This record gives sequence, C-alpha cells and structure tokens, in this order.
Amino acid sequence: MIKRRTFLIGSGFLGIANASSWAIYITALRQGLRELGYVEGKNLVIEYRWAQDDFGRLPKLAADLVNLKVDVIVTHGTPGSRAAKQATTTIPIVMAAVGDPVRSGLVASLARPDGNLTGNSILEFDLTLKRLQLVKEIVPNASRVGLFDVPGTQIGSVEEGGARNVDNAAASLGMKVNRFGIRGSSDLASALATMVRERTDALIVRTDALLVAHYGEIARLAVQQRLPTIGGAEPFVEAGGLLAYGANVVETYRHSAVYVDKILRGAKPADLPIEQPTKYVLAVNLKTAKALGLTIPQSLLLRADEVIE
Repeated sequence: MIKRRTFLIGSGFLGIANASSWAIYITALRQGLRELGYVEGKNLVIEYRWAQDDFGRLPKLAADLVNLKVDVIVTHGTPGSRAAKQATTTIPIVMAAVGDPVRSGLVASLARPDGNLTGNSILEFDLTLKRLQLVKEIVPNASRVGLFDVPGTQIGSVEEGGARNVDNAAASLGMKVNRFGIRGSSDLASALATMVRERTDALIVRTDALLVAHYGEIARLAVQQRLPTIGGAEPFVEAGGLLAYGANVVETYRHSAVYVDKILRGAKPADLPIEQPTKYVLAVNLKTAKALGLTIPQSLLLRADEVIE
C-alpha cells in the first residue's frame, strides 16, 4: 500500500535557497512525481522548508519535518542531507543532488548506502578537476583561478583531502587556486572585487546550494569585473555565466521521484544504490564570451551540448 503524504525538505536548498531561486528544480521534481501518479492537491502533500541563506537554520527545519512524521524527506546538497540525517534515523531521505556522499560521511558506499539515505551523487570533487582543464582551454595563460568555498559543504579531513586534490590538479596545469569564503549573497561582490585585485584569471562556481541560488548575481558581477566563469550546471550559463560543465541537476531532481516512489511502495533506502550521472553537459554562452572579449576555441564549441548565441 502506498502512503499518501510525501514531504519535501528544503535541505542544502533547505540549506540556503528560497522558493523563487529553486523554482526550476522543484518543477522538475513535481514533474517526476506527476509522471508516477503523484499530484499535489490530490494524493500528495509537500511541505517546503527553506533556510533563506542561513545554514544555522537547517537542524531546526529538519526537526520540523521529523515532528510532522513525514513519509519521505527530499534534500539537496551535503549540509541539508547531513541535517536531515542527524534529525532522523528512521524516516527515508532522498538526496536529490549531493556532491560525494561517501567522502562526506553521509553513506557507507554508493552501492549499499546503509542507513536511511539514498539518491543522486553528482561527484563535485571530480568535476572541479575537469573545470580546471576548461579554464586552460579558454584562458591558456591562466595562472590563478578563484574558487568559492561554502561553509559546511564537507567536514574535517574530507574537506582537506578534496582541497588538496584540487590544488594538486591546478598545479599540474600551472595554476594556483585562490579560495574565497562565501557565507551569504552579501559576500559575493566583495569576493569578486578581491579576485580582480589579486589578478585572478577565472572563477569556478560549483553547485553548492548557496551558489546555485545566486547564479544570476554571480554571472552579472563576473561580467562587470570581466572575469571568465565556469559553473557546475546548465542553469549557470542560462543565467549569464560563460561556461558550465557538470551533471544535469534538473534531471537528477526529476529522477528523485523514482526513489520516492520506490520507498513509498516499501523499498528501504539502504537497498537502493546511489546513482551517478551517466552524462555530463558542457554549455557555452557566446553572448557572455563577447562581453568579456573572449574567443571560445572551435574545438570546445564542437563538444558543447548547448550553445547560447
């Protein structure tokens, strides 16, 4: 028998976002649920909890949903997934998109997650290395690349190990990574201005929920500072970013509905392997390239899945 109530936790997006900035992802999740027969207002109720750019609110928001005795919690990102995991060991948790749940200590393995979490991994650590290579393609003489650090995304030695891997990859390409802490949208303008003063050649924008929620602002400020940007998902390019390379996060949200359906039909999260993307998308915004005075190599354009002209 299928239970009638599914509650959506705003996690990593109940970490940082709000309803308007997350609309395309929520629409994708609803579409996936609708395709499986779950329709809000008919046989489905979704409770949204948005942290409004405040990581500190995550534990309370997760606890709110647990107290409602929800059937399933859907999360985004490491901070939100961790908050949900700490709030309950019994309610199933579906991670719509999370960087690397094994390195982050959220699950035991991708094949057998154990515990009450499952969902989609977008392997952000590994993708950052690929984005460094793209920096060299569009700015061959680049020696410094900027990277936003968002608090709470990883923990302890995991964060240190990931940072080392990124630094080593950059060094192998003749570049140094400069990190800039971002705790809220108010930090963006000053961080970008500092990058320019420090002669940063390009900026990599990952898929941390706080950054995704402000893709448009980041893209606009970067163009003002004439700083090439490489984001983690197509919506970044659609918002005005120069390049994007990564998983189709909109699709992972739609696919999360499959996990919800299986769980409501009796499956246990521990028995549902965490899936990884089978395809990565490369997107280019030629309007932004023109505004920056950059020529995108033809070899890169031929590989692109989406080109905005």
